[in-house]
Amino acid sequence: MPEYLYTSQRLGFRSWTLDDLPELAEMNKDSEVMEFFPKRYTKEESRDFLLRMQGHFKQNGYCYFAVDTLSDQKFIGFIGLCNQSYEAPFTPCVDIGWRLLKTAWNYGYATEGARATLEYGFQQLKLHSIYSVAPEVNKKSEKIIQKIGMKPLLTFDHPALKDFPTLTSCIVYISEAI
Repeated sequence: MPEYLYTSQRLGFRSWTLDDLPELAEMNKDSEVMEFFPKRYTKEESRDFLLRMQGHFKQNGYCYFAVDTLSDQKFIGFIGLCNQSYEAPFTPCVDIGWRLLKTAWNYGYATEGARATLEYGFQQLKLHSIYSVAPEVNKKSEKIIQKIGMKPLLTFDHPALKDFPTLTSCIVYISEAI
């Protein structure tokens, strides 16, 4: 059984291994999963992401964690925290984010996992604030952000998305430690 850093009712959150690459690469090349991203990732880009997350975890004690269902230890995607430093009025910041395999959609995993991750970030990591950024057109993610109790902060044009007119305008939400 994998060693989980924390769990929710149905999910386990852990650091990445290279064994996760096949499913990560499959998820990142799915056009529906990547609908609100500038492009789908190649296998090499997925590997680079995985290695970046391993490095981020070693340096910070958190990352966008690999997530398994506890019932069968099956990889379903990622949910976690990552430092962001692109130029924006609220950066540098810690971002909460998620991406799940299409087969894991509509089970409430993203909401459950994001709630557990906020709790982990505030209670275990002692973070003061956590942000979430989504293109305004991504109503699915925005609904999850609202369900987990984050509050709208502002809208801005994301500098990394300036060449993608439908994705450029993003909304930022914030949650702060009590």
